[in-house]
Amino acid sequence: MSDADDNINEGRRRFMLSGALVVSFSMFPGVSAMAQEVIADEGAAVHIGKATQALAGSLKTNPYLDAWIKIDAAGKVTVYTGKVELGTGVRTALLQVAAEELDMAPSLITFLMADTGASPDEGLTAGSHTMADSGSALLNAAAQVRGLLVDAAAKHFGIDSKQLVAHDAVIKAPDGRSMTYGEAVGLVDLHRVATPTSPLKNPASFDMIGTSLPRVDIPAKVTGGASYVQDMMMPGMLHARVVMPPVYEARLLDTNAADVLKMPGVVKVVRNGSVLAVVAKGEWQAVQAHRALSAGCKWTAGRALPDPATVHRDLKQISTQHIEISNTHQPAGAAVKTLSAKYTKRYMMHGSIGPSAAVALYKDGEMTVWTHSQGVYPLRDGLAEMMSMPKDKIRCIHVEGSGCYGHNGADDVAAHATLIAHEMEGAPVRVQWMRETEHTWDHYTPAMVTEVSASLDASGTIVDWNYALWSSSHNERIVNAGRLIPARMLEKPFVPAPSVPMVQPEGGGDRNAIPLYSIPNMHIMNNFSPTMPLHTSAMRSLGAHMNVFSIEAIMDELAAAAGADPVAFRLKHMQDPRARDVIQLAARKFGWPGQARKRNRGVGFAFGKYKNLMAYVAMAIEISVVPETGQVVLEHAEVAVDSGQIVNPNGIRNQIEGGVVQAASWTLYEELKFDTSRIRSFDWGTYPILRYSAAPRSINVHLIDRPGAPFLGAAEASMGPTAGALANALFDATGKRLRDMPLAGDRLRELIDV
Repeated sequence: MSDADDNINEGRRRFMLSGALVVSFSMFPGVSAMAQEVIADEGAAVHIGKATQALAGSLKTNPYLDAWIKIDAAGKVTVYTGKVELGTGVRTALLQVAAEELDMAPSLITFLMADTGASPDEGLTAGSHTMADSGSALLNAAAQVRGLLVDAAAKHFGIDSKQLVAHDAVIKAPDGRSMTYGEAVGLVDLHRVATPTSPLKNPASFDMIGTSLPRVDIPAKVTGGASYVQDMMMPGMLHARVVMPPVYEARLLDTNAADVLKMPGVVKVVRNGSVLAVVAKGEWQAVQAHRALSAGCKWTAGRALPDPATVHRDLKQISTQHIEISNTHQPAGAAVKTLSAKYTKRYMMHGSIGPSAAVALYKDGEMTVWTHSQGVYPLRDGLAEMMSMPKDKIRCIHVEGSGCYGHNGADDVAAHATLIAHEMEGAPVRVQWMRETEHTWDHYTPAMVTEVSASLDASGTIVDWNYALWSSSHNERIVNAGRLIPARMLEKPFVPAPSVPMVQPEGGGDRNAIPLYSIPNMHIMNNFSPTMPLHTSAMRSLGAHMNVFSIEAIMDELAAAAGADPVAFRLKHMQDPRARDVIQLAARKFGWPGQARKRNRGVGFAFGKYKNLMAYVAMAIEISVVPETGQVVLEHAEVAVDSGQIVNPNGIRNQIEGGVVQAASWTLYEELKFDTSRIRSFDWGTYPILRYSAAPRSINVHLIDRPGAPFLGAAEASMGPTAGALANALFDATGKRLRDMPLAGDRLRELIDV
């Protein structure tokens, strides 16, 4: 993490400053401001807008090859990505993609992730877009760079490029002549716009893609090495802790700062409006001073929180925008039976195991921030606005954090670190939130309500489907300074940008609200709330967890009403051949529906295609229920996955298995505790997550590889199907149809006792 290791592409940085490259990021395929922009490259106007729209993935918004791959005269190859490692293994998978098309061993490549001083701007690492966006860009950029180097060598040797073989950064001719990539790059300019076509390798010849290369981020994590931003140590580093208000909108009236300054090791108490922090030489000294400072603060009352008993009723009242996301009308049979159901989901927190942390250094008028933000460029822009600093004077470097799962406190603690470091010029300042802060100032996943009504004809076919949901954006990420919690607490506070719904097909709260099943008549409404009574934002899979839960639960009820097996019923309504493949594979591997079950055991099935754009997932599960306690254990799961071309099989299995475990925790046990006064889930005792005693016993993941097909993101794809399968298995085990999450614990015990 020293300056010597930063590998900034100074030439590209100069181009970015003097050439006025205008780029934008969008989570929606095919949307790019660059389509209307002109790039001025060293004074020569080059219109690349329309041409870039044919490029793969993030090449659309970062079209220059040397934004992705840099080769120096000594042959050192550096590959860049604007995406970040969140524990999903994408660092390894992206490295494999680049290594494959560069024809190099991964160990010979220096691979750098998101850094506003070095990497391309790929916006956010979110929505399972990394492989689809950055993986596709790297696949094509690496192939084009290799092709250019080989062509340059062929011209130099005076032979056809097809006679040359590239391997481990060396290009060899049949007669024994050779040229390194470092020598070849002197004959070609990589500062050029990528082309729509690439000399991609035949998938049948892949050596690296499709193999389970050991994850490069794991060794330090399992040996106690420095792995996370929480582990960072720098010479002369100071430690800070922030004191947060006890409740939303409470303003700081008075402090005991004078007394705290007398405590051992305390260097400074920083205050700006209601932003309050203590800085000390040692971390424990900072913690002790934080306790004293917290105890001596006086705050205004702040605002009341909603009554948890009326959250879902209130949600219908504050959802003031009514957005029709699907309305189809086709001939169908007459309805003979109609089923209706309502489902609810409570607020939940990210529950990051490591409290959010960041390190910042303000020196010579420039701010450097080491952060676990999922979007270093959006964060940089927000920090620049908050600090009234030019963007090029703030550099945000991604360092993996211990815990994420969406928009947690990573951006906010980076803002805290920036504000404090600005007051401690020349000294790096490490800020880590306390556990209570992490829990009570999280951006919670929003509560939701869904209602569905569906009808069958005489043949047991679904003929109409009416679905409505009530929720918010599920995405309040950093688009201006006001989206940063500390910026709203300053003496001169910033106002957050208004909340807006995310557009289909990605969707936000309405993600996956449109079933993939073939249903002739569908009407689906997203009742959007532009405000929420609690701080909310993105959590893994956004609304897909709830929407797939609702869809898959009612599909089982419809199957029962039709007198059909749940798997056969799904296949009857599914035309997508890849969806049918995963449904059939999961059922076959499970031996669906299996033998007669023991008492308090049940089986369930569910399917989902994440966002109807990404990976296909189907699963069959068996659960056990302890009636006396309401504990539910996922005993056995067989999961089938189609994520297109597989890069790292074990990496996908890691994500599917982890998603099943986390979604089981959400669906069965997790809910935020609060009352009208304040958030009450301030530690692990007051916000229980899945315990080892209830962890899934067996999860088998079966992958369908599609060589040459586009990469489909899989990291969030198992969340919804897990929830749906659990709901269906619980009905099979207990005869009770549970529609309000969380499903297990006291609620289940009381329902069984009825």
